[in-house]
Amino acid sequence: MNWLEFPDAAQQTDALANSVAARLAAAIESRGSAALAVSGGKSPIPLFKLLSEMAIDWARVTVSLVDERFVTPGHADSNGALVRQHLLQGRAATARFLPLVRAVANIDAEVAADNRDFIAPDVAILGMGEDGHTASLFPGAPELAAGLDPANPAPFLAVTPQTAPHRRVSLSYAALLQAGCLILSIQGAKKREVLEAAAAGPDDALPISHFLAQDKVPLDVYWSA
Repeated sequence: MNWLEFPDAAQQTDALANSVAARLAAAIESRGSAALAVSGGKSPIPLFKLLSEMAIDWARVTVSLVDERFVTPGHADSNGALVRQHLLQGRAATARFLPLVRAVANIDAEVAADNRDFIAPDVAILGMGEDGHTASLFPGAPELAAGLDPANPAPFLAVTPQTAPHRRVSLSYAALLQAGCLILSIQGAKKREVLEAAAAGPDDALPISHFLAQDKVPLDVYWSA
């Protein structure tokens, strides 16, 4: 784990945006394309807006999500809608976007279709809740064991959180370990305390702990007060 600490959220966001841009540019130079997986919620909005203005060859970038709620694409709680509104604008409007939910009529069929569409990201940006969940790998969820299984061949799984609204689709731990780089972006003293507890070792009660314990993929943690 590479810990990066910033005095405020603005400096954290600026450093994170520049790091992501550099990694995407390196992937494009290396093989002609790049893939970025992002998290939803309100916290990433400043990052999305900053990235959308950066001089990246966005036409060669595929943007996807680490998780999504099973809601209609225009729903207020849709991560896809958030990405379309705040990231796929300006220069980033030419990026290819792969949504995780295209319809909600048949949940199982949608998850299976997305499994065929999986692209290992060069960069996956994670968030973390105060309960230690990341992506939609929630403690106590019936599907958590499958989601944290490093040998799970399915990149996506449906998740039924016990402490959050909406059924979800999430990248699995195994899929996220296929990323070129993992970035965890968090803010505040409480989340720092949770992360420090999770660093003690793998614990299903704090799913993020599995990502801290692994040594397969570089993990950069961006934190600000």
